[in-house]
Amino acid sequence: MTVTAKASAKTTRRPSSRGRTPSGKPNPIDVHVGARVRLRRTLLGMSQEKLGEALGLTFQQVQKYERGANRVGASRLFDLSRVLDVPVSFFFDDMTEEVESLSPRLMSGLREEPATFDADPMTKRETLELVRAYYRITDPQVRRRVLDLAKALGTTLAGE
Repeated sequence: MTVTAKASAKTTRRPSSRGRTPSGKPNPIDVHVGARVRLRRTLLGMSQEKLGEALGLTFQQVQKYERGANRVGASRLFDLSRVLDVPVSFFFDDMTEEVESLSPRLMSGLREEPATFDADPMTKRETLELVRAYYRITDPQVRRRVLDLAKALGTTLAGE
């Protein structure tokens, strides 16, 4: 094949969308997963550089994952869950129905009802913020009283 024949063959080839929307923007599901990576990383106080080192990546690659510019494959998602100490499902938690509807599976008409389950409260941002605030209390007696108060409130509110 001549150089010009190769060039014309390349121009007739359909470009890969690599999971992007027709407008060329990243798929909203990839953006959501990236946002969850960023959320967990920041809750742990970890830099992009440290996360990249733990995964064998550059911080620029971590940035691309967090923006949704690069899709996260299954093995990388598994590694992320281990490094960030969360279940793989964490990256899909709190996804809106609108974003879910943009899944290629659902857009093609293959719809299956998802199994319902209660999300682990230890993976929620609110829980992590509460634990961080709790451990910033330096006086052990005050910290113990806050714990007792939380337990009492939980028991009281559960009994209503």
